[in-house]
Amino acid sequence: MTKTLVMKFGGTSVGSIPAIRQVIEIVRHAKTEWDNVAVVVSAMSGVTDSLLNGAMKSIQNAESANHVSRSLHEKHFNVLAELAITSQDTYTLIDNCLQEYVTLCRASHVLGEISPRALDAISSLGERMSAPLVAAALSAADVLAEAVDTREVVVTDDVYQNASPLMDETSARCDTVVKPIFTRSVIPVLTGFIGATRQGVTTTLGRGGSDLSGTIFGVALDADEVWIWTDVTGVMTTDPRIAKNARTIPELTFKEISELAFYGAKVLHPKSIRPILEQGKKLWIKNTFAPDEPGTLIVPDNGKVITGAIRAVSTFNGQSILTIEGRGMLGVPGIAARAFGAVARTNTSVVMISQASSEQSICFVVSHQASKMVLTVLEEEFRLELARKDIDSVSASNESAIVTVVGAGMRHTPGIAGKVFSALGNAGVNVIAIAQGSSECSISLVVDAPDANNAVNAIHELIV
Repeated sequence: MTKTLVMKFGGTSVGSIPAIRQVIEIVRHAKTEWDNVAVVVSAMSGVTDSLLNGAMKSIQNAESANHVSRSLHEKHFNVLAELAITSQDTYTLIDNCLQEYVTLCRASHVLGEISPRALDAISSLGERMSAPLVAAALSAADVLAEAVDTREVVVTDDVYQNASPLMDETSARCDTVVKPIFTRSVIPVLTGFIGATRQGVTTTLGRGGSDLSGTIFGVALDADEVWIWTDVTGVMTTDPRIAKNARTIPELTFKEISELAFYGAKVLHPKSIRPILEQGKKLWIKNTFAPDEPGTLIVPDNGKVITGAIRAVSTFNGQSILTIEGRGMLGVPGIAARAFGAVARTNTSVVMISQASSEQSICFVVSHQASKMVLTVLEEEFRLELARKDIDSVSASNESAIVTVVGAGMRHTPGIAGKVFSALGNAGVNVIAIAQGSSECSISLVVDAPDANNAVNAIHELIV
């Protein structure tokens, strides 16, 4: 029976010459154990940010694009030279991408704006340069590889900057474009993060898009396993920069990793997990720079009772609490609907909600950066209620942080919340707001920003 492995490498994994050499050895070893190996790559670390920053600056200053182009030319060509890559096609592909970048930026300068469609075309260029580079590096090291531009494979809708894959059509394209590469014992190196509409217009998959590409190909190629390679050893009990005794978690459920990813853990975006787990395939998170470490296995939520307590704690910094309160709110329908409708008009995401059962106040959390804008909109929305004193005040807090405690087994373990609050009390941390989902997989607490690290350390000590 043929075994297929899909490996996705993040930006730091292909971000330097030593990192790419490490990737070569990982792929070489995988090819000795698997019949088919497909590699999905992100842009080199920092490249996408450079492309987008230069593009935004070019609206006012056309020369900005040239500066970025020269910098990225040097970055990529230095790697090609150091790895002794002589493929002229690779040099030409990278040159063409950078020329395309300058052309797109010049057009934006003339128009005085950059559309979402143009931003997708610009941000796709990082992967379109890294995939040929990595493929050439593998081939130069006698690991035969071939770059594949996934705009020819991943078919998406036309929601620019956050496109969704059309899986049936993508699987059909994989059958005709990618699988024939396997039959030649060659490794396809696929561009992550990008696809194209049915009309061939470039799209990107949004936040977490490269990881999503990995799982898309896991499904479309009917892979047995997907390995996400990053710069940390799997998912850790907390950020090791905050708690020195943080350790790798061997296994997490989909619900657990989704909560952690949403509330600050940057290892994996939750939308990238669902495609592969729905088919019951294995998904591993591993460290490119410590490949012998086992990493973390993500498993489906299969309904079985999980015992145990806290698995991990994360912090989501840079937040602010918006509070609407007043005795006149009691029993008045539609206050929450109007509040969230007003927030939606600002295109701001609400990351946490808490409301007292008395209905005399409602509070929710948004990014601190957006809080002033949201406050202004809410004050306008409830202008009459504020004038009549039906609502006493609408206010925004100082910068806060959400600390989230995660563990699928918390639901079946009494006393977890009590232990958490006792630990925070003993550490002198004041909890401003609380939210817990009915699944009881997580508890989220809002604390003042200066208390966030203390809160994480206090809760982390409860992990056994």
